Formats: sequence, C-alpha cells, structure tokens
Amino acid sequence: MAEKEGNILYRRLLRSYFSSVISISLVLFLMGMTGVLIVNAKSVSNYFKENIMVSAVLNVEADEADASELADNLEKNRYVKDIRIITKEEGVEEMKEMLGDDFLDVFEVNPIPVSLELQISADYISMDSLKVIEDALYEYPAVDEVVYQQSLVELLNANIERIGVVAGVLVLLLLFISVVLINNTVRLNVYSKRFTIHTMRLVGATKGFITRPFVGQAFFQGLIAGSVADVFILGALYLIRNEFYQLFSLFDAMLLGLVMVAVIVLGVLICLVSTAAGVRSMISLTKNELYY
Repeated sequence: MAEKEGNILYRRLLRSYFSSVISISLVLFLMGMTGVLIVNAKSVSNYFKENIMVSAVLNVEADEADASELADNLEKNRYVKDIRIITKEEGVEEMKEMLGDDFLDVFEVNPIPVSLELQISADYISMDSLKVIEDALYEYPAVDEVVYQQSLVELLNANIERIGVVAGVLVLLLLFISVVLINNTVRLNVYSKRFTIHTMRLVGATKGFITRPFVGQAFFQGLIAGSVADVFILGALYLIRNEFYQLFSLFDAMLLGLVMVAVIVLGVLICLVSTAAGVRSMISLTKNELYY
C-alpha cells in the first residue's frame, strides 16, 4: 500500500516537473526566436537595401567596350558592391517582355542603349548618399541618365526605423512577460512543497540548508528547459531553411550560437532567482499561513 502511494506521489511530482519544464521551455523559445531575429536584423535589412539597384544608362553611341571600361572605374569606389553590364540585346529582351515582341518594328535601328546596373552597399542606401552617387555618375561623359526608385528608398528606410523601434519594445515586453511567467511557474512549484519546507524548519534546518536542494533542482530545471528551448529553435530554423533559404542564408552562425547559449543562461538565472526568492518566502510563513 505504502509502495503504491509512493509510486502515485512520484508520478505526480514527475508530471509537475515535466509540465514546469515544458512551460519554461516554450517561453524561452519565444525569447530565443525573437533574439535570433534581433541579432540578425542588420543582415536582413542590408539584404533588402542591397536589392535596390541604381541604373546608369549610357548614351546611344556607347558600346559594350565603353561600358566595361566604365564598370572597371566604378568598381574602385567603396559604395559599389557589384556591377552588371546590360547589353543592348538584353535590353531589347527586357523591353519585349514589357511592350511585346513587335515594339522594334517602328525603329530602323536598335534604340536601346547599353546600361550598367549597380548594386550599392547597404551603408549608402539613403537619399543623401544616393544623390552624391548620382552626381558622381553624371560626371562620366558616357552616362546619359541615372535611374533608381527614390520613393522605394524613402519607404524602406522609414519602415526599417519603425521596425527597429517596434522590435525594441517587443523585446522588452517579451522579456518582462517571460520573467513573470517563469517566475510564477517556479514559485508555484515551490509553493506545492511549502509543507515540506515548514517541516524542515521545525526540525531546526537552517535557511541555507533548506534552500540548497531547491536551488540545485532549479539549476537543472533551467538547464533542461533552456536545452529543450534550443531544440525547438533548431527545429524552427530548419523549417526556415527549407521554406525561406535565402532568408536563412543571411543568419550568422556565430550569433545563432550565442543566442542559444543566452537562452540556456537566461533560463538558469531566472529559475535560480525565482526559486531562491520563493523558498525564502515559504520559510517565513507561519503555520496558519500555509493553508492560504
């Protein structure tokens, strides 16, 4: 009979411990995924910025040799990340896609000029920097026109600033919620053992002696919860890699590793602090307060 009751109590404690670990893991998982996005925010924003191209349209007399010479000169500038020469034939194919195959019928010669498509470094994607780059391109005699989407640049920079502010607020809010939820979960676990703590105090156990096993348990609870959260994060990253490989390729492996370590450390710290505070509050309860 006593053995059966012991087994029932053991299963209850195991379920309680398991549910606590899963609850903490899910909260840490949300924190970890937010951290992954935050630490890689610059790479993601740079990716979108560098997809804005600046086209330098050459005059009709310029040929591919002129374009190649100009490209060699432009590649020496720090603001140029990559240059692609669009030949007249490629320009014709692009125009056919836009206007139809017969748009050349009204011309005796090919009116499409050679052009250069410049990929600008992300640090220079702003209206002021692009204006300076535009003026520099016009200094070359072969350049007839410089084209880029000004409205898109303004919209992208404005949205990136807004997203940065929202992300900062979200991280602080999520951190607060995470601490509160984990703290409540740990304290409920400690509260369920208040009679054991009271009994230990009655037989003369010191505060340190009572607290020590709970802190040790909290350490492993935080360690296991953080490790489980990291497994969830790896699973989420695997899905991102399969569905959004281009986005996944922007993530820094070292930063991902640091986030995963931080998740475990955060889980352990919150569990330790919450447990220590919870045990000390249970120690101070009177006999009557144990039932309320």
